[in-house]
Amino acid sequence: MAERPKILVLAGTPEARSLIRVLSGSQPDVDLLASFAGAVQDLPKIDAPVRVGGFGGAEGLAAFLKTEQFTCLVDATHPFAQIISSHAVNAASVARIPVLRLERPAWVQNPEDRWIPATSLEEAAQLLPEGSRPLIAVGRKEIGSFTHRSNLAAVVRMIEPPATALPESWHLILERPSADMDTEAALLRKHGISHVVSKNSGGEQSHAKIAAAAAIGLPVIMVQRPALASAPTYASTKDLVEAISRLPERQS
Repeated sequence: MAERPKILVLAGTPEARSLIRVLSGSQPDVDLLASFAGAVQDLPKIDAPVRVGGFGGAEGLAAFLKTEQFTCLVDATHPFAQIISSHAVNAASVARIPVLRLERPAWVQNPEDRWIPATSLEEAAQLLPEGSRPLIAVGRKEIGSFTHRSNLAAVVRMIEPPATALPESWHLILERPSADMDTEAALLRKHGISHVVSKNSGGEQSHAKIAAAAAIGLPVIMVQRPALASAPTYASTKDLVEAISRLPERQS
């Protein structure tokens, strides 16, 4: 007898929410659980039961997958979530279930973009000229890679307060990025921004600040994506849902 499919989705991105919404509507026979790391307190509404908190590394995740008898693991975390993605691949291997990754496409530089590539956050921090006024939008945990640059007049934007203290000369903005290019351009002008620092996260909403920088003529220090552990990867919800539908049924 075939078991009812049971899927754990490592969530936290708009793509994960879209995937769960589509699966809930198109495949009602699938049991879903959405897992959030808990890095952000204001969790979005989602069409599935939710689990918040870590697992205790790859070993803890593997134990959870086996104990709860999941049949598939979907990694729909952020493209820069290198450690979580590694744990997902290793845990799925131990639990002997398939792991599929949903990864939004990276942004591609357009002719009007003035990108300065950086291979890491640390390199991005070093590329900023002394006395410049960058908008740094890299996340509350990652901002620690920049805080030694007290010779900057940085503007930092994030959703929740940073995990580390900021230099006194910096200005903190606690808000989500706007999806409107004109709104982002107005913010860049208001604060006299000289550079934008961003991870190449991909996605439409976060791209507004990149488009705004291009429209104004500002350079963007673009942090390239890290290499992730190998797993079947899909760029769209549609393709991943189709891949899930093709998975062999596990017999009880």
